Amino acid sequence: MNTARAWEVLGTVPDPEVPVISVVELGIVREVMVDAEGAVEVVITPTYSGCPAMFEIEKDVRHALEAAGASTVTVRTVLSPAWTTDWIPASAREKLRAYGIAPPGPADRGGLVSLVRARPPVACPWCGSTQTTLQSEFGSTACKAIHVCGSCRQPFDEFKAI
Repeated sequence: MNTARAWEVLGTVPDPEVPVISVVELGIVREVMVDAEGAVEVVITPTYSGCPAMFEIEKDVRHALEAAGASTVTVRTVLSPAWTTDWIPASAREKLRAYGIAPPGPADRGGLVSLVRARPPVACPWCGSTQTTLQSEFGSTACKAIHVCGSCRQPFDEFKAI
């Protein structure tokens, strides 16, 4: 196994909480190293330090790489720099929208922390309307919020910008 093949395999490992995108597309796989004997080391950063899916992700990463022929697999978690939704590429954001989850907006604020509590409206992933209402800051997971669309009346999750 070489590094390119390891990245290819990891690109097929779905995120357990949002299976429409892979752990690579989510941006949590930071680095992949393969030595001459085929041992693979994968560096991951969780979406937040208490993410309950990390154990499953580590297990799925190990299983996929071992099934593809890696001699050994080591998964190392690093917390710095902290994961950001800015690491999710546009193609994965579109997959989130098509799946019914409003993708995150830009997280990079130039190092500034906003003191404004009001958030801009979130576009409904079903009809595109911005006539949406935040129902709860916390959805099915801590990284999502729940909204309801005033136009099509559908509830939906928003993947919060972090």
